[in-house]
Amino acid sequence: MSSPIKSANRSSPAKSPPRKPTTSATNSPSGFSKASTHINRHHIHNHIIWNSTTLDCRRKFRNFWHSTNAVRKLSDLICTEHRLSVIDDPKPHGVTYDKWLGNNAKPSNREIVRAAIDAILAEKPKNFAAFIAKLEEAGYTIKHGKHIALSHPDFKKAIRMDSLGEGYTEADLYAVFAGEKVHTPKNRRDPLAPKKNTLLIDIEAKLFEGKGAGYERWAKVHNLKQMAQTVNYLREHGLLDYAELEKKATDATARFNELSEKIKSAEKRMAEIAALKTHIINYFKTREIFAAYHKAGYSKKFLAKHESEILLHKAAKKAFDELNLTKLPTVKSLQMEFAELLTQKKAVYAQYRTARDEMRELLIHKANVERILREDAPTTEKQAAHERK
Repeated sequence: MSSPIKSANRSSPAKSPPRKPTTSATNSPSGFSKASTHINRHHIHNHIIWNSTTLDCRRKFRNFWHSTNAVRKLSDLICTEHRLSVIDDPKPHGVTYDKWLGNNAKPSNREIVRAAIDAILAEKPKNFAAFIAKLEEAGYTIKHGKHIALSHPDFKKAIRMDSLGEGYTEADLYAVFAGEKVHTPKNRRDPLAPKKNTLLIDIEAKLFEGKGAGYERWAKVHNLKQMAQTVNYLREHGLLDYAELEKKATDATARFNELSEKIKSAEKRMAEIAALKTHIINYFKTREIFAAYHKAGYSKKFLAKHESEILLHKAAKKAFDELNLTKLPTVKSLQMEFAELLTQKKAVYAQYRTARDEMRELLIHKANVERILREDAPTTEKQAAHERK
């Protein structure tokens, strides 16, 4: 049972040769621990490994008086003395790696099966037999027995339907086709959905920050996949000429900004209408009280008794003066204008979201193309110089 304590990071000299990790071990009545310092990466870091028992296996390890925290603090102290950085606020343990990855985690086989079931049920098959036939068309092999099991060429083992969770068991699906239940997809993320386009990773910069060889391998594969998506996008949209791509991205950005300004303008006017309507209502509610206040010669006694109403009346008159209103609009006309602006905003917002997504896609692919061209430029220059020789 091992768990790394806190990492301490520092960029190692670029020209220093890689060295093997150093280790040291200590034994105590409560357990056995080994410290390992990795110095063969761009960042130096420590690992503390705990054994579950003592060396003679007579006693189980017990975390008395938070001994793991004590060792972590000792590791931090050593790192601080050698001018190495430490993590001030380490994340608590107990979160699995898959949950830590979130939506970037590789979907499990059961998630893939649930997504396939959701997709088939969305097509509304007539009955359970038609549903099973759709599963077979999707590449699944159905094994009938006490419980139905689904196997797939990509799966190592068959998956029983009763292990898919609530809403996906045989009983649940029979109830759906009998009209007794309504199927609700449970997946928080769709493993069959296409991956979003992302920017290429600057691998050299990440390595300089301290990423290791494993990250480098993953980043190279990620960049290759994203390059392929960029090329496919450009081919599908006929944007293989960089000038056309640049113009398309510029036009999409301008369109997005135009719609954004329309929404902001509508929201500003709607806020003005809401405030003006409030002032008009307050004005008419307090008009008689303010007239009586004027008739009383602005009496302090009257003011103390009706201060809130008088202040509302004054605020309303001040707002009307600032807007240079010679004639007050009716509340009904303001409500009609507000409703019209709200309808316009909803219609523009649908276009706004489409324009935003299009702009983001174009800017991402444009940035990827520019990065590819920058990386290819040195090679092209070297080839030209070689040809000149």
